[in-house]
Amino acid sequence: MHHFNYQAGELYCENVPVRRIAAKVGTPFYLYSAATLGHHYRVFEAAFHGFPHLVCFAVKANANLAILSLLARLGCGADIVSGGELHRALAAGVDPGRIVYSGVGKRGDEIRAALKAGILLFNMESSQELEEINRIAGHLRKKAPVALRINPDIDARTHPYISTGLKKNKFGINLEEALADYRRAQELPNLEVVGVACHIGSQITEISPFVEALERLKELIRRLQELGIGIRYLDLGGGLGIQYDQEEPPHPREYGSELLKHLQELDVTLILEPGRVLVGNAGILVTKVLYTKESEAKHFIIVDAGMNDLARPSLYGSYHGVCPVVQQSRPLVKASLVGPICESGDFLAKDRKLPAFRPGELVAVMSAGAYGFSMSSNYNARPRVAEILVQDGEFYVIRKRETYRQLTWGEAIPEFLK
Repeated sequence: MHHFNYQAGELYCENVPVRRIAAKVGTPFYLYSAATLGHHYRVFEAAFHGFPHLVCFAVKANANLAILSLLARLGCGADIVSGGELHRALAAGVDPGRIVYSGVGKRGDEIRAALKAGILLFNMESSQELEEINRIAGHLRKKAPVALRINPDIDARTHPYISTGLKKNKFGINLEEALADYRRAQELPNLEVVGVACHIGSQITEISPFVEALERLKELIRRLQELGIGIRYLDLGGGLGIQYDQEEPPHPREYGSELLKHLQELDVTLILEPGRVLVGNAGILVTKVLYTKESEAKHFIIVDAGMNDLARPSLYGSYHGVCPVVQQSRPLVKASLVGPICESGDFLAKDRKLPAFRPGELVAVMSAGAYGFSMSSNYNARPRVAEILVQDGEFYVIRKRETYRQLTWGEAIPEFLK
């Protein structure tokens, strides 16, 4: 369920016409619905009712402070993968006792900051990382709570760039090596082994890969218990997909119900790290048509948002729905919706039947709330776009559009060039 709907032929976000926001803030901009975010969180949380659990939003999906703050107020924790995401989560009011830190390349300063903040646990991804976190925790005279992220060698049947649970991926520790690493972690004086973790990928539209991974982790937990290593937390990661086009992902209720069938005999707190499923359909990218161009081979609709604003189509060949902000009676044309970036890979929709948009019209690129702004860049020296949040009948600028002055912040021309 989301709150982007047409009223009398005009696209609204909750009770606010998108056209009114565009007139005030200009284009392009990301637009989020607070009601949609809240609804998605509550549905996901309710799917695991009755079993001890903690929902930690994957900050990489959307790191805006207002989004994180909204989720934190609902009781959500945070799954982070960098010191910057830790800073953002804490600034947004996320309880550090609800923060889990994943990622293969944690720097020493990032580890220190997380230890000082008192996060719930580190998901460690290599033998060397065990030693490093133990060393830093010793210097701080702290005990670092840790889980080992296991690579269960599961094919999540998703795009290869966002598949993370196969042996050939860089993430986690192979299941066969896990027992030795757990024994080592147990021996290190500044570590407290508290959990088992895994994350098999993103935009997964079937439940079976999650269940298969869970069954492999259950066997590992049983073997760890035989060694006297007690496990309090089982982190199953995130990855549940959403509908962009024709996908039919399971509803969170189905996902939760199936996982709970396989969890009943475990005495653990379940940690879940949803990202896309909470925020993906809670946001859109609004852009304006600049020009149309027709050649013998192609029809192009050129808009003021590009691959630097929304990278997923160029990076993954991903589909995003394209809708007019104001509906009109007009034909469909086979066209590509492209941006102003000097790359042939700069497109938001490719060779698709689209409305015959005209210059000046507003276009909504749907399902853009996850991995949209968070993956955007300043390529071609383009300022990053504004972000807007709607709550009931009001809209709020939650990130101002960058200025040209900000593009050169921190840069300096040395004396020998003056």
